[in-house]
Amino acid sequence: MHVAIVMDGNGRWATRRGRPRVAGHERGATRIRHVVEASPALGIRVLTLYAFSADNWRRPSTEVEALMALFDRYLCTEADRLQRAGVRLSVIGRRDRLSATLRTRVADVERQTAAGSRLWLRLAIDYSSREALRQAAAAAWSLPEWSAKSFECRIASGCGAPSDTPDVDLLIRTGGEQRLSDFLLWECAYAEFWFTPVAWPDFGAEQLEESVGAFRARGRRFGALPA
Repeated sequence: MHVAIVMDGNGRWATRRGRPRVAGHERGATRIRHVVEASPALGIRVLTLYAFSADNWRRPSTEVEALMALFDRYLCTEADRLQRAGVRLSVIGRRDRLSATLRTRVADVERQTAAGSRLWLRLAIDYSSREALRQAAAAAWSLPEWSAKSFECRIASGCGAPSDTPDVDLLIRTGGEQRLSDFLLWECAYAEFWFTPVAWPDFGAEQLEESVGAFRARGRRFGALPA
């Protein structure tokens, strides 16, 4: 089961409490551990978290710098824990706009956790699904013929993801908004959506279990008739 989450509502969570937006991002980072720890028992084998979109660079520089520092700190503090728990971590998205220090940190943690088989945790950083699709289409245009599978591989390679990533089964968005925001557009073609008003800093194992339970109660037909 592949679950993807748009971790939304950090800034609004902090603002409602009279705190700076970065406080919401810091609190949100702690929730990742709760969700990661709860995932395997719920049958989740791949977990993709939308951490920073390509459009997020347009935010104030102070917030962007704080987010990048937070990513770096998360990788530092969680690498050993992920390895012990059998969690493989990958980062998808562009890396050329990340600092050299952060790029090195990402590569180190990916190598350290590569053998993890209990859960595949993917963090989408500087990610744009439309850009990955554009690159795949541009590459496929020059080929005499191409299959759907080869096109999927090109989409994956366009965002630095392995070609064996399964499609998304359940897409969760926290914070009350109901849109994809350029996240895994191709991979979510047949995903079930679950939107919750709960902001990401308040989202945990209980809410994840609720969303998975709602998913399992739905009938997935993929265009066919019910059995």
